[in-house]
Amino acid sequence: MLVLSRHCDEQIMIGDDVVITVVEIRGNKVRIGVEADKSIPVYRREIYDAIQRANREASDEAPNEGPCCD
Repeated sequence: MLVLSRHCDEQIMIGDDVVITVVEIRGNKVRIGVEADKSIPVYRREIYDAIQRANREASDEAPNEGPCCD
C-alpha cells in the first residue's frame, strides 16, 4: 500500500484519468473528491463489497443453463 500525506485542496493522480482531491479535514474525518470518467465506477468500499456479495448470491441462485443429458 502506498501511503501519501496531503493537505486540504491538494490532489493525488491515479494514472492519467483519475484525480483525488482532499476537500476537507475535520477532526478524524477526511472528505475527498474523486474526478473520473463516467465509465469508471467509483464506490465506497462497503458498497462495493455489498454489490460483489449480491452478484455472487445471484449467480449461485441462477439455474444451470448448461447442456442436459438424460
